[in-house]
Amino acid sequence: MAIPEPDIEVPSGDAAKGAKLFKSKCAQCHTDNKGGATKQGPNLYGLLGREAGQVEGYPFSEANKSSGIVWSEKHLFHYLINPKKYVPGTKMVFAGLKKDQERADLIAYLASLKD
Repeated sequence: MAIPEPDIEVPSGDAAKGAKLFKSKCAQCHTDNKGGATKQGPNLYGLLGREAGQVEGYPFSEANKSSGIVWSEKHLFHYLINPKKYVPGTKMVFAGLKKDQERADLIAYLASLKD
């Protein structure tokens, strides 16, 4: 069953602060450069607008592949609170970001990673 996009307003974020959060919270498992390698998690360059579970060469969980999610700011805002709760069965072990502003900053950074 597809996970519907949340009907929420995502706060404005600061991409520079998000870049620092990425380095401290995400870079252990993800890369963020165009054409970057997969690590424990997939490369996140160009994430917004991408269908969940669709990075070439990364073995996603069935839960992620069948979630029906097309990554948007709204999906990410909820997902990043608790990934395992948002997509039950995901392999992502990240505990989540509880602060709204941290999630908004990280999303602003991820939104900047595009051509």
